[in-house]
Amino acid sequence: MLLGVNIDHIATLRQARKGIEPDPVFAAFAAHNGGADSIVVHLREDRRHIQDRDVVILRKVVKLKLNLEMSVAEEIVGIACKVKPDQATLVPERRQEVTTEGGLDVAANPARIKKAVDKLRASGIEVSLFIDPEKKQLDAASKTGAGMIELHTGRYSGARNKTEENRFLGELAGASKYAAKKKLQVFAGHGLNYQNVRRICAIPEIEELNIGHAIISRAVFAGLEKAVKEMKGIINSR
Repeated sequence: MLLGVNIDHIATLRQARKGIEPDPVFAAFAAHNGGADSIVVHLREDRRHIQDRDVVILRKVVKLKLNLEMSVAEEIVGIACKVKPDQATLVPERRQEVTTEGGLDVAANPARIKKAVDKLRASGIEVSLFIDPEKKQLDAASKTGAGMIELHTGRYSGARNKTEENRFLGELAGASKYAAKKKLQVFAGHGLNYQNVRRICAIPEIEELNIGHAIISRAVFAGLEKAVKEMKGIINSR
């Protein structure tokens, strides 16, 4: 199982002062040294953390897979087609949200999402759709031309007790198996941390986990390279 490290919160800290430090580019190097398999950044329409400049420089210097999380807005799709990350992950986006609150509703917007997928793939970019672990979303995703999906693990991560955790883990396991039958690569992420990630690692169809907040939080005390190594160690010990 691979680990994608989201470095958005490095940019969040920088933007608090509108300065130049800390630089997400150096965070990408530290994550690489810690064993990350890919670097993940989200270029939001409101540019609250990652900036256009970050994506351009990361594309030039990152030797790992660069995964650009993004909305289906035409402006952002156009930027992605110019920068050409290795992968684009289409996510829902609302200005008032603190973080992404749910999966992309592919079933309700198939034409718009397929248009974005087609444009990105025509530019040589692999496309993943960030969706809830629901059959209707998986069915819709399989018709867009995207070869990958990232299952939203927020319900599992936010479970209030063991009963809820077991139920939501079962949802993810079932969705992963269903997606694999539809020939979709399966990734997962959102809210995963050093405690709850172990059970997700037991789902055989999931190929990659994308984790940001927990790793950056741990890095405040341990350093980013060590924080990534610790998370990678948990994943590898499954």
